[in-house]
Amino acid sequence: MHFIGSFWSLLPAVVAIGLALLTKEVYSSLFVGIVIGGVFWALDSAAGFSGFVQHVFSDGIIKSASDAGHVGILVFLVVLGIMVALMNKAGGSAAFGKWAKNHIKTKTGAQLATVCLGILIFIDDYFNCLTVGSVMRPITDRNRVSREKLAFLIDATAAPVCIIAPISSWAAAVTGFVSDDGYALFMQAIPYNFYALFTFVMLFTLIGMKIDFGSMKKFEEAVKISEQSSDDEQIVGKGTVIDLVLPIVVLIFMCTLGMLYSGGFFTPMVADDTGALVANPEYLNFKVAFGDSDAAVGLVLGSFASLILTLILYIARGILPFKDCMSCVPDGFKAMVPAILILVFAWSLKEMTDSLNVQSFVSGVVRGSAASFMNFLPAIVFVIAAFIAFATGTSWGTFGILIPICIAVFPDAENPLRVISVSACMAGSVCGDHISPISDTTIMASAGAQCNFVNHVSSQLPYALCCAAVSFVTYIFAGFVKNAVLSFLFGAIVLLGTMYLVKRGAVKRASKV
Repeated sequence: MHFIGSFWSLLPAVVAIGLALLTKEVYSSLFVGIVIGGVFWALDSAAGFSGFVQHVFSDGIIKSASDAGHVGILVFLVVLGIMVALMNKAGGSAAFGKWAKNHIKTKTGAQLATVCLGILIFIDDYFNCLTVGSVMRPITDRNRVSREKLAFLIDATAAPVCIIAPISSWAAAVTGFVSDDGYALFMQAIPYNFYALFTFVMLFTLIGMKIDFGSMKKFEEAVKISEQSSDDEQIVGKGTVIDLVLPIVVLIFMCTLGMLYSGGFFTPMVADDTGALVANPEYLNFKVAFGDSDAAVGLVLGSFASLILTLILYIARGILPFKDCMSCVPDGFKAMVPAILILVFAWSLKEMTDSLNVQSFVSGVVRGSAASFMNFLPAIVFVIAAFIAFATGTSWGTFGILIPICIAVFPDAENPLRVISVSACMAGSVCGDHISPISDTTIMASAGAQCNFVNHVSSQLPYALCCAAVSFVTYIFAGFVKNAVLSFLFGAIVLLGTMYLVKRGAVKRASKV
């Protein structure tokens, strides 16, 4: 039996996801998936027990934890955790909570504010998840929004807003997977990114019509009769609202500068292959520099600069003594340990599926269906991308697998199906990433909301699947009409009709009780 390059290559991730949902324990579930991947690889490679051990630990866990990009993300998480701890201890979060108490007085207002803040922070999904969570958690707690609902709102505005934002780490990632003018293709694909667009339509509809269903309804009803504890950190400083808002604004600005710097925006001269200095094409070229940026490096540089400036702000103004500032360093690190552990295991599981060559299996499925179902291909690509991202927990990895295939199937740049299929790949990847229990954004959304991880996964699943179903139908429609506006209107009507039926059904059930 061959495991590499076959359907079996998906089994490790499927087992890990299934165990996580059944046992509600994610660490052991991920590790079991990693072990299964190692066993399959060792059996197919005839590597024996020593090869299995080497593959799981050296090629899997250690390699994932020591990857430069992954280390950058982990460092960014730790620095962000430290900044959150600083803002809480300085009293900035509490001051913002008091301000919001006078301006955001309803459950609907708290949810709308969360969504709007999530849309505004479009630079990077990691940054989005943790920042929105730390800022909005006291406000949503006060207005009796469940932590599960907060985690869903954070998760639903993180990747979806990044995948349609021209200036984001995601735009840079997509651009890197296209050999020609990737940025132009990304811009053309935005109107066809139905899952992201419909997610926002659904969010505002859910909040405006006060619709809850699935396990989320249970969590929302439970929070009405219970008290949620907000941040338990001791407030030492006498911070004001500016001590929360200014560090966040600085963080957004510095992270943007950091990403531009990593893309060569501030470097006029670079060395060519011979070592000679030549003019840098990325110098002061915003679009090119952002497209060539390294998100991990940029976020680390930006977060460290923001941390230093925040420390100077607090100490110089007497908001927080230096000793108390330094005590936030281990506090911030400890707050991120669960997310870091899950991320390392999730990355290790991806290494296992990569070593089983899941890409070749998926490529064969897509290419086999392309010849006979050209107009249906966007919908097919959407489903396959969603499945891969769900099973592997990564959108960017799915981009790397499917975008080159879509371009190869439609080499003519003028063919509208090329843009629609690439957009379907991006939308499906975001969809699968959104609902996957081993996705880093799913993990960080629950961390930002301080919500039970498994509760977050199970409660947001019905919402995401509803949006995914409407997106799938819309891609079938778009494959034939090849018009973004008509397709969006068609899908939006279907989605709003579905929400209306859900609301009507909930009212009928309530009247029978």
